[in-house]
Amino acid sequence: MSMHIISPGMLTTVQDLGRRGYMASGFQQGGAMDQFAARAANILLDNSESDGVLEMTLLGVKAYFDEDNVIAITGAEFAPTVTDSETGEVTELPMNCAVRVKKGDVLDCGSAGSGLRGYLAVAGGFYIAPVIGSMSTNLKCKVGGFEGRKLKSGDVLPLRYPQSDLYGMTSRVFEPEKQKDGAVTVHVIPGPQDDYFSDKGKNIFYSETYSVTGDSDRMGIKLDGTPVESVDGVDIISDGIVAGSVQIPSSGKPIIMMADRQTTGGYAKIATVITSDLPLLAQLRPGGSLRFEKVDLQYAVKRIKQDNKLLKKLQYKILRADTSISGS
Repeated sequence: MSMHIISPGMLTTVQDLGRRGYMASGFQQGGAMDQFAARAANILLDNSESDGVLEMTLLGVKAYFDEDNVIAITGAEFAPTVTDSETGEVTELPMNCAVRVKKGDVLDCGSAGSGLRGYLAVAGGFYIAPVIGSMSTNLKCKVGGFEGRKLKSGDVLPLRYPQSDLYGMTSRVFEPEKQKDGAVTVHVIPGPQDDYFSDKGKNIFYSETYSVTGDSDRMGIKLDGTPVESVDGVDIISDGIVAGSVQIPSSGKPIIMMADRQTTGGYAKIATVITSDLPLLAQLRPGGSLRFEKVDLQYAVKRIKQDNKLLKKLQYKILRADTSISGS
């Protein structure tokens, strides 16, 4: 009961919601860059929200299963297809819903037409032993996931409880919000070291349209634009870094710390991206643009509640379909 990798794509790793509670010991949290999409993929298949998924960057995996299974692909807009192992017929697969894949059929996730990272979940989950409480792959430390590395051709990923079908398949559909063209608005809470920057520097930060550079990665998103002016330098005594911390290094150009960030840093942080906007950042390609907008803590909490409500609504829709089938 396994998934056999024919082609791994550009950068595909096993990820979940990360290693929580270990940053004080110096170990990175990691986990899926777009956790909302990863959670949705698992919910569509009755998995735990924290189950492992495949995070595919720009180019998706090509693989086959040795048993019938049900999968879901969320996140960036890939163009998945499945090739019938007997007839050779190629069928397009929809995204953001549960779909059946037969034994031996070849799944090709294709490439992302928009966005950057897609998430592939399998019903019943992957059978991968957690390391320090998580299946997430830490590429730098070479731990977790599948042998602590990105996937390669010939890998065989064991499955935990493959499912050939799920009740209420037509109800297992998720409709993500479509992103508008142009610069993305990223909401931030000022601080914790915004007093290190001049009024001019702060005005630049909140008015500039920044572009994502090509050397951005899972550790941080580096931005190009007008440098942010400090009062008297940006060096601080190293302190903790959370996902979304916006550091301003000596160049004055912001770096947004992401899933594989270090646990501490010695540059002043002018602002912190709210949790609900981290998925937007995870889907920005090099060359993409963004603007920062200041909000308060109440707004950030409101957005988290809205996100959780959307996922609970999806769970309820699936559960209601099950109740309807059981009662008929």
